[in-house]
Amino acid sequence: MTPTTEVLERRRNASILLAYPLGLYALSRLVQLCLVWWMADDGKVRDRLLAWDGGHFVRVAEEGYPTGYTYNADGVLVGNGLAFFPGYPMLVRLTHFVTRLDYPTAAITVSWIAGGAAAVLLCALGTRLYDQRAGLALTALFCMQPMSMALSMAYSEALFTALVAGMLLFAHRGDWLLAGALGLGAALTRPTGAAAAIALAVAAGITVYRGRGTLGTAAWKPIAAALVALAGVPAYLLWVGMRVGDLHAWFDIQTAGWGTTFDYGTSSLKFVRDSLRAGDGWVQVSIAWMVIGVVILAAAAVAMRVWPPLTVYGLLVLVLVLGQGGYYHSKPRLLVPALLILVPPAVALARARPRTAALVLAGFGAFGLWYGSYLITAWHYAI
Repeated sequence: MTPTTEVLERRRNASILLAYPLGLYALSRLVQLCLVWWMADDGKVRDRLLAWDGGHFVRVAEEGYPTGYTYNADGVLVGNGLAFFPGYPMLVRLTHFVTRLDYPTAAITVSWIAGGAAAVLLCALGTRLYDQRAGLALTALFCMQPMSMALSMAYSEALFTALVAGMLLFAHRGDWLLAGALGLGAALTRPTGAAAAIALAVAAGITVYRGRGTLGTAAWKPIAAALVALAGVPAYLLWVGMRVGDLHAWFDIQTAGWGTTFDYGTSSLKFVRDSLRAGDGWVQVSIAWMVIGVVILAAAAVAMRVWPPLTVYGLLVLVLVLGQGGYYHSKPRLLVPALLILVPPAVALARARPRTAALVLAGFGAFGLWYGSYLITAWHYAI
């Protein structure tokens, strides 16, 4: 291969890893927003992108965090902005000050840009772990999964996924300082950032173990990256506790506002059992089948021996999401950043014939993009 040919090949690969995932992401967002517009009786697409928890994020960005507990008119403890980690609302605030956009628009802007970054980084991660086809399939599945709607809303899933995908990518490449910084960002964006930090610690441990005797003084980098990321979630929980005057404050606020007490999966098992026996409505039944599906896909990923840090991260996210009580209709959204469950179908699609892969992705996308649109237009409960 001549130098000129080699340069052209590198440029071609770089364009695939940038243009293709961005194109997939943009197309999926456009189709889904058109579906929301078509399905919304009042045509108010923007209001739906700012609904439910989006209001809390915007309020935190604009007004800052409450100074203590919040109670309703009857004196009962309710949820407030302290339940939401600071990464996303602080970035919304920064975007507002830099661009002078109003806070709601800044919130949507941050999500849209972060979603594009997540698509690019996820494609690069899949390509590095497998090949380009697997990377593109992984990105397509991520952008079109049933609650990918969250990537367009004033929610933190898009930013969190971008940070986690970047953390895993740079850890696999051995760029530990960048991986540590992104791991800390993930830990300060969602409580499941604890899973990302532990995954980074696993990656660091593997590197130090395999490189013992050869890493020398460079061994401090993976260790430092892991320690920095691991500090994120405890630091925020401690800050909330000190602000309220009760070290258990964050957990109390979460339980009061969203009923998310960790019960080791008892609520999820009961939900699946009751839904399959006498589910009230197709949404409830469909989510029960999704819960079953993600468990099967996680088991398949373990059997495939997916890169251990990604496996650890995905399994911990599943445990944290399915191991707690709370609104069952939020489960698909909370699993959007799980990533591990998308690897087995992505690898299978990469090995399939292009026409077969295209047909499967088209069918999956038609259902997934419609499903998310339905849940924020016709469905009457929060996601």
